[in-house]
Formats: sequence, structure tokens, C-alpha cells
Amino acid sequence: MRFLRHLLSYLIDKRKNKNFLVFLDDIEDFFAKILSLVMVIVILFTIIDLGIVLSKELISPPMGRFSTSILKIFGLFLNVLIALEITQNITSYLSNHIIQIEMVIITSLIAVARKIIILDFEKISDTELLALAAAIIALSICYWLVRRTNAKYPPH
Repeated sequence: MRFLRHLLSYLIDKRKNKNFLVFLDDIEDFFAKILSLVMVIVILFTIIDLGIVLSKELISPPMGRFSTSILKIFGLFLNVLIALEITQNITSYLSNHIIQIEMVIITSLIAVARKIIILDFEKISDTELLALAAAIIALSICYWLVRRTNAKYPPH
């Protein structure tokens, strides 16, 4: 109970706003580091999964079956790439305390590209296909606008 009173008085005290903001910044850094470590673990497990799937497909008969599962393997490769991009986004945030929107858009475009590569056109409706096309167009326009703005107003 004493802890809660102390915390409440700390939050109310206007003189300590800068200290509190530093405290919040430290908490954000801590959780960003945790997310980075978790993403590294996810990347390792994804690479292991990719290796297992790839080796099973190369070893198992019939030999012509590999071409039917190539899309699954491409999807796993892109999963690794997406996880690496997310880790890079977190690392960039930790070093600059700025979310780089260009990197987020690129990560989103890779995720949409992955979806398209592994897409089963027999199981997707026209509406879902149109929504995917709209997402691609919107992300492409956003990326173009961000690149254009960054070229016009480079960071100092």
C-alpha cells in the first residue's frame, strides 16, 4: 500500500515530470529490448523450421514433389525476412527513439508479397483478392510518398 501511495504522489508531483518521462523512456527501452530478444528466438526457430521442411522435401520421394511444395518453402523464407525486418525496426527504435515509417512500410510490403506468393487462387474470393490489391496499392502509394518526402526534407 505504501508503494502505491508513493507512486501516486510521484505521479502527481509536477516538479518530477522530467524524471517521470525519463522513467517511461527507460520502460519503453526495456520492453523494446525484450521484443528484440524474442524476435531473435522467433527467427532462430523459423530458420530451424525452414531447414527441416527443406531437408524433408529434398530427401523424401517422389523427387518431383519438391516443385509442389516450393511455395511453402518460399513462404518460410519470407517469414524469416519479415522477422528480420521487424527486428531491424525495433533496433532502429532503440538506437534513435524514432519509428522509421519507411521501414515499417517495407516490412508490410514484404508481408503482402509473402501472402501473394503462397496464395491459393482456388480458395480465395474475388473480394479478398480486391482487398489484397487495395492493400498493395495503398502501401505502394505510402512508400512513394515517404520516399519523396525524405528526398525533399532529408534528416539533419
